[in-house]
Amino acid sequence: MTEVAVKLGTGGRLVIPGDFREAMGLAPGDTVLLVLEPDGLRVLTAEQAVARAQALVRRYLAPGRDLALELIQQRREEADAP
Repeated sequence: MTEVAVKLGTGGRLVIPGDFREAMGLAPGDTVLLVLEPDGLRVLTAEQAVARAQALVRRYLAPGRDLALELIQQRREEADAP
């Protein structure tokens, strides 16, 4: 199932049906990202949100550049500085 009608509850609460939560791998207490798009609302898991952010940044990096390694190197240099 990929569609279901739900009603907003008190305070605008939206309940994600159990089979949807299961398909997304969500459990009580998990954080999700809500993205308002021109055609509706998108719900992303934390992992999906991170992957989306990484893809956005990756578009602006030269091939083979590794920001994590650069940051680690910078921190090591700072730690070694007098």
